[in-house]
Amino acid sequence: MKRKFPNLFSPLKIGGITLKNRIISAPMTFPMLTADGCLTPEAIAFYELRAKGGAAVVTVSEVIVHSATGKYYPVQVLLDAPNAKDSLAACARAVKRHGAIASIEFSHGGKYALTEDAVPYGPSDETDGSRLTVRQMPLSVINEIIEAYGRAAAICKDAGFEMLLIHAGHGWLLQQFLSPAVNKRVDEYGGSLHNRARLTLRVLDRVREEVGDDFPIELRISACEYIDGGYSFEDIIEFSKLVESKIHLLQVSTGSHEGSFDKTHPSMFMERGINVHYAEKIKKHVGIPVSTIGALNEPEMMENIIDQGRADVVVMARALLADPYLPKKAYTGRDDEIVRCCRCFTCMAERMTTGLRICALNPIIGSEYESMFAYSPTEPKKVLIAGGGPAGMQAALTAARRGHQVILCEKSGELGGALKTERGISFKEDLFKFIKTKELLIRKSGVQLHLNTEVTPEYAESQKPDVLIVAVGSEPVLPSIPGIEGENVILVDHLRDNWDRVGKKVVILGGGMAGCETAVYLAKEGREVTVVEMLDDVCRDANNRHRPLLLEQLYVHNIRCLTGTKGIEINTKGLVCVNKEGKELLLEADTIVCAVGRRPLADVAFKLRDCAPEVVEIGDCVKPAQVTQAVFRGHYAAMDI
Repeated sequence: MKRKFPNLFSPLKIGGITLKNRIISAPMTFPMLTADGCLTPEAIAFYELRAKGGAAVVTVSEVIVHSATGKYYPVQVLLDAPNAKDSLAACARAVKRHGAIASIEFSHGGKYALTEDAVPYGPSDETDGSRLTVRQMPLSVINEIIEAYGRAAAICKDAGFEMLLIHAGHGWLLQQFLSPAVNKRVDEYGGSLHNRARLTLRVLDRVREEVGDDFPIELRISACEYIDGGYSFEDIIEFSKLVESKIHLLQVSTGSHEGSFDKTHPSMFMERGINVHYAEKIKKHVGIPVSTIGALNEPEMMENIIDQGRADVVVMARALLADPYLPKKAYTGRDDEIVRCCRCFTCMAERMTTGLRICALNPIIGSEYESMFAYSPTEPKKVLIAGGGPAGMQAALTAARRGHQVILCEKSGELGGALKTERGISFKEDLFKFIKTKELLIRKSGVQLHLNTEVTPEYAESQKPDVLIVAVGSEPVLPSIPGIEGENVILVDHLRDNWDRVGKKVVILGGGMAGCETAVYLAKEGREVTVVEMLDDVCRDANNRHRPLLLEQLYVHNIRCLTGTKGIEINTKGLVCVNKEGKELLLEADTIVCAVGRRPLADVAFKLRDCAPEVVEIGDCVKPAQVTQAVFRGHYAAMDI
């Protein structure tokens, strides 16, 4: 048969193996490990899921080769742990049984390492005033670390891994030695580019001694450091030439450990594929395959990258959290079923708060192991779901997949709930597409979908469900201030439907994430925007990875933010406010956009509380939250039936 994406799914020989397609699952850390740094069954299941989904290579993340000097998270996989090989072998087997290549990433934190008592080692001494913060790594330790890479390679090859990724980017040890901004040494490891590259070259040679000539070695580099005094792009091209004879695949990423998070992990405010040009340029100077990474999501874009020779392989991380089966769906021409990553950074922010790895759009992530043992119900039930927002949609889909008879009713004429407000916002396009993708999957799953249908007690009685899932959502809060119902006021939910009413000067009442993202959107559309927030800061409900980038967008687009300020009246001239000093001021505006929050439709849910033998309330009608919580609760409400 003719494939829709023939180049993306063409084989590629690297070293002694052949990739079945051009998709590599990037190294992603799974935090649930043993205390001594070994993979748990939960971690193994996390990696195995991407193998099931069809990626050609699945890479175990950030394995530390020398724990005494190189660990940079409190808990990481340590290759010098006493029983490291056992768990690694189990992981390699789990990946390989689905036809994927098992790969593993070697890393060392260098100056960012977490050491219990001593100052960490880096290329050169660094001080903070009179305090030594980084010690220059002595030659004896350098040699010990080079040997550690070799031992790690031998262990991983014996454990069944078929490929290695050496991390020489993102600000870790090997990049630190390469960087003239960090490396001030005057010995054989400092000065010229070749000297600064020497550690990487010797590591590669030592690894090659252990694994042999045909064993594929991939090297990850950063095309740009984004730091003052860092190496140039010409330097990284020359570095690529130095290493190409020692490796089989060159992965071109970008960024350093500090100050370039959004460059390494392009945000929703950036174009997809924004880093591909680095790989494309470097590929012209080397004779080995080159891979590219950074917010790649669309099979059509990835097909074009391969077809046009811009890169030989595409590498994905977040996209394969949102939908681990992206490769298999694209391979079989079902790319319309792919759940696209919306680049909300929930997956990364959650690690900084609870320590877990989750995904806003995929409730399975973080629960892969337990999901393997989920059983289908012995007695399929009739399930009625009231509300077609993200919680209701996910509940319907999960319940149907488990074999239940599902009826999903939505009061309005379209699914999506509060997500419908994302329509037309360019940087939220993927989140809005989530609605249509879920609707398609719901229809294919056999769910009876009834739009323009409200579940009332009478309707529920007529259907006689075994289980009623109430997901009726929330509604925008309308503050009780004079003028709030004026012609110049638009609820944020209704912004796109009233676009012709939006004037040149806009004041947004409410500085949460919804208000701030709307402000950025309006500013991009040429409006002069002011945000008014009662609290002392804006977008406090955004996660700690997305929030700094959203704040930056407010700054870049010259959006005025007035915090500690309360709107007290709306008139034809604009919004009258009072600040925390009690001073009253008028913010002139053509349009006031109200984005002060949402309230649960608890009264609607209350009326349905006894309309089936089992009634479950989920989503915003319980407590307004973000799509993460809605999807999670919808899935597990259905799993409980």
